[in-house]
Amino acid sequence: MQTKLQARYDHRGAVPEAVIEAVPFEVPALQPGQVLIEVMAAPINPSDVLTLTGQYGSLPPLPAVGGNEGVGRVIALGPDTNSIAVGQVVLLPVGSGTWTTHMVAEAARLISLPDVADYAQLSMLAVNPPTAALLLSDFVQLQAGDWIIQNAANSAVGSYVIQLAALRGIRTINVVRRESAVAGVATLGGEVVLVDGDDLAARVKAATEGAPIKLAIDAVGGASTRRLTSTLAESAMVVTYGALSGAPSELSARDLVFNDITAKGFWLARWFRTTSPARQLKLFAELAGLVAEGKLSAPIEATYDLSRIKDAVAAAAKGERGGKILLVPNHS
Repeated sequence: MQTKLQARYDHRGAVPEAVIEAVPFEVPALQPGQVLIEVMAAPINPSDVLTLTGQYGSLPPLPAVGGNEGVGRVIALGPDTNSIAVGQVVLLPVGSGTWTTHMVAEAARLISLPDVADYAQLSMLAVNPPTAALLLSDFVQLQAGDWIIQNAANSAVGSYVIQLAALRGIRTINVVRRESAVAGVATLGGEVVLVDGDDLAARVKAATEGAPIKLAIDAVGGASTRRLTSTLAESAMVVTYGALSGAPSELSARDLVFNDITAKGFWLARWFRTTSPARQLKLFAELAGLVAEGKLSAPIEATYDLSRIKDAVAAAAKGERGGKILLVPNHS
C-alpha cells in the first residue's frame, strides 16, 4: 500500500526549504459530505515560498501543510455524499494545503474540471490565471486594439496576461528585469518586450508610436512601479498585485497630480472572500475551457515527487527559472 505523505512545517524561517518536511500521515475516516482525493499535481507559487519564510500577507496557523492550489481525482466518497462521482477530476480548494498525496475535502467546495486536459496545466488554474483575467477585466474597460503594459512579464501571471490579452485583441508591452528573459516572453506572444530601465518611457513611446496606454500591471514594486506609471496615458491606472523587488512601490507626484493616474492594489484572496460562488464558478469554467482547448498554458521547468519537497522548494525559490515548479505526488 502506498505511503501517504504531506509536506508539513511547524515553524517559519529565512531558508524556506529548511522548514518543510515530507512526513507520513493517516487519512481520517470520511464524514458525510466529504470525499477522498488523490492529488495529481500541485504547483509551488511565490506566495507559497513567502508563506514558508513568514513574509506573506496572510499566514496559516502552525503546524500547516504547504500549498494553495492543485488538481486531483476523487477516489472515495463519504456517507451520504452524492454531489460528485468517484473518478471526477476536481480543482482542489484554494488554501487547503495541497502539497500532499491525498486530501479529504468537502464535496460542496469542489469545482469539477474536464478530464481531457493536461493535469499539470489544470493544477495551476486557481491562482495565476484568475489573477491575470481579473487584472485585465476588473479595473479598466479595455477594447480590442488597446495597449497595456506589465512588468514581471516572464512570471506565471505575466504569461497568462499575454495569452488572455491576445485572445481579446489587447496589445501588450512586456517589461522584464534581465536580457535573458526577452526571448522567452517574445515566444509566449509578447508583442513588445523591453528590459526595465530609466529610459523605459521613451522606449515604450517609440515602440508604440506614442499610442495611449490605459493600464499598467505591476508585480515588482520599488522604482519599477514609477517607471511603469511614467508610460501611461492621462487618467490611466496602475494596479499592483505583487512586490518581487521587496521594496515599497514608488509613485511620482507628477504622474498622480498632473497626469491624473489612479493607483490600486489587487489581492486574489480578497476577491475570493468578496465574490459570489456563481461568479467564481463562471470564471473557472471559462479558464478551464481555455486550458482544455490548449489556448492557455504556463511553462513548467521541472516536476518533483513529494518526497523531494526540499529540493522542489529550493528550486522554486531561486531567482531565475524558465517556468513553474510542480509537485506530482502520485506520478507512479
